[in-house]
Amino acid sequence: MSSAAHPERVVRALQALVQLPTVSYYDAERIDSAVFDALVAELETQFPLLHANLERHRIGAHGLLFHWRGAASDKPVVLMAHTDVVPVDPDSTWQHEAFSGAIADGYLWGRGTLDDKCCVVGICEAVERVLEADQMPAQDVWLSFGADEEVMGSNAREAVDFLRGRGVRPWLVLDEGGAIAGGAFPGVEAPLGVVGVTEKGVSAIELVAEGRGGHASMPSPDGPTYRLARAITRLDKAPMPAKVPAPTLELMRRLAPHLPAALRPLVSNVDHLKPLVARILVAAGSEAGAMARTTIATTTLSGSPANNVIASTAKAGLNVRIQVGDTLAGVVDHIRRVVRDDSIRIDVVDAGEPSPVSPMGDAFELVESSIRAVYPEAVPTPYALMGATDSRHFTAITDNVYRFAPFRMSKSQREAIHSFDERIGVDDLVDGATWYQHLIERLPR
Repeated sequence: MSSAAHPERVVRALQALVQLPTVSYYDAERIDSAVFDALVAELETQFPLLHANLERHRIGAHGLLFHWRGAASDKPVVLMAHTDVVPVDPDSTWQHEAFSGAIADGYLWGRGTLDDKCCVVGICEAVERVLEADQMPAQDVWLSFGADEEVMGSNAREAVDFLRGRGVRPWLVLDEGGAIAGGAFPGVEAPLGVVGVTEKGVSAIELVAEGRGGHASMPSPDGPTYRLARAITRLDKAPMPAKVPAPTLELMRRLAPHLPAALRPLVSNVDHLKPLVARILVAAGSEAGAMARTTIATTTLSGSPANNVIASTAKAGLNVRIQVGDTLAGVVDHIRRVVRDDSIRIDVVDAGEPSPVSPMGDAFELVESSIRAVYPEAVPTPYALMGATDSRHFTAITDNVYRFAPFRMSKSQREAIHSFDERIGVDDLVDGATWYQHLIERLPR
């Protein structure tokens, strides 16, 4: 590495950012602009060399795009993260206050420690270290920090438009997504260095049932709430068909040497046993099962405005994560067939198709080799990301979009994302910054 690590600095920086509750809301009037302004100022305080040496551009109200000029510009790189976080459930029971940035039991606790302020400070720390060594990257590097990722916002799209206007076609785009994931697959003891080479499409669908409504003392059979409940139950019992996309097949091939001996021959022949592999993934639990199918989750419900009023309109919001190879139109057809009720209206509220699959070429190989160098215990592998990231917008200007947050995350830590007790290991935060530094120092010349 080009300079000595400063573990106390990256930890201090993440603490400072976590203590700023940069919460995104779909209702813009609820957003505290002052706290986002404070985060922009805090970054400048924590990473002075970065701000002194890189060109800074504001994207939207609080998004940031930095340009670090390298020795060449034919293979520019974009390192991404986001500064906003999801709200905290007031009824959740955190061991340490959600925005305290407390350090206890070897962890730094708080909303955003994993999603995604760890990546923000990891990237900035890596840049600061290289600048301290008075070095220049081999290629132009852009840092893209959106401030509205959690509300499917516009910062990333605006950053893409900015780069397109400058004629920048990235050789590598790297955003959040996978991690050094422990306990990710039953029977595999080694952690997996999972790199998202595609991501599911995210769509919002609403089921709507309507009727006469009326007084609760005179209920009629087959009312809106009953029909809606029946539709939800039918959907829950009839998930989309399981199948294994190409990135998942490659993941299984790479897992084969690390599986119990009885399973190795099966997994080694995944190309000929796709249906069986799909069933195995589904049986392995929700995390593995989501890799094998499009998922449909009922997330919101609304009905009557009062307890003594029969609803005239009942609605259910469906969060749909569309598997590579499926389409939104196919999902709507599936819902219509399963619900079997023409009185239920199916409205597409927000449409998002799966992202293209990025190639496993030289850009992917740089990410992979960096995982092997910093985390030799991990098995690097591509996979299809279940969530959505800002990087999906960058597929408009490059084929090489990858999703990987270089931090160790246990199963319980991954379950804490968007939930309570979100936390990152202090040593893992430091190692993640080292990973970004390794990647920057090995950009192709």
